[in-house]
Amino acid sequence: MHRYLVGVDGGGTSCRAAVADTSGRILGRGKSGASNIMTAPDIAIQNITAAAQAAFIDAGLGPERITDACAYLGLAGNNVENTVAYVLPRLPFQHAIIESDGLIALQGALGDGDGAVAILGTGTIYITRIGTEVRYVGGWGYYLGDLGSGGRLGQMALQEALLAYDGISAETAMTRALMDEFANDPRKMVAFSQSAIPGDFGQYAPKVFQFAAQGDKAANSILGQSVGFIDLALDRVAEITDGGRLCLLGGLSALYAPHLAERHRQRLVQPAEDALCGAISLAKDAFLKQSEKTA
Repeated sequence: MHRYLVGVDGGGTSCRAAVADTSGRILGRGKSGASNIMTAPDIAIQNITAAAQAAFIDAGLGPERITDACAYLGLAGNNVENTVAYVLPRLPFQHAIIESDGLIALQGALGDGDGAVAILGTGTIYITRIGTEVRYVGGWGYYLGDLGSGGRLGQMALQEALLAYDGISAETAMTRALMDEFANDPRKMVAFSQSAIPGDFGQYAPKVFQFAAQGDKAANSILGQSVGFIDLALDRVAEITDGGRLCLLGGLSALYAPHLAERHRQRLVQPAEDALCGAISLAKDAFLKQSEKTA
């Protein structure tokens, strides 16, 4: 039987890992840098390894023991088949399974029961589970999806600032503040946008909420559009789950919660555990049940 289980939660900004014993009790945790396997697979492999080694060290175990462990990894960028095929054999674990970071978040938040999670962060995705059937809604990335995400909010805010600068839209406190961030020079803002990734735009998302709370018209317009998109997605989620429980996750979840339609707010529950606990739970199910079958 496998002695250690590893759970990994890997995203575009950081990678977290946990090591547990065969009962699922977490012994140690570790953290490292970005691990989006679609955008930078080799860097992701390095950071996954570093986070797992740090978890073993945190548990008072030798970091070399990761080679004997079975790992369940929830990783951003896993929905590209050839990327998973590239990464999987290059991981340091004895056995490994790669799934989406959303799936381990769902497992951590809801345990084994039915329901849905809405992950509202730099991107957006909605995941439902009824029995053993897991379905994904959205999550198509910044260019074609992620409506209501931090990346989209920030981009829309900068766009509105330029419209106000040109006199097309009314200037507001938010648009002035955003222009001030770029020394009131639209060329600097445009230069920033040329190389910006969703996370770069996302740093301006909290300003939308901040200025909306102060009654800023531009901020409230952007927030209203974004909440509208999220409410529509949650309507679809409610159809799939027959109005079942809903858990909000991600960096913008607490900011969005009071703005959602009442029909969605009344279904909200607090997450039971975090994504790493979800990864360990799924690792236990996958590897220990597999061992029992072959024993």
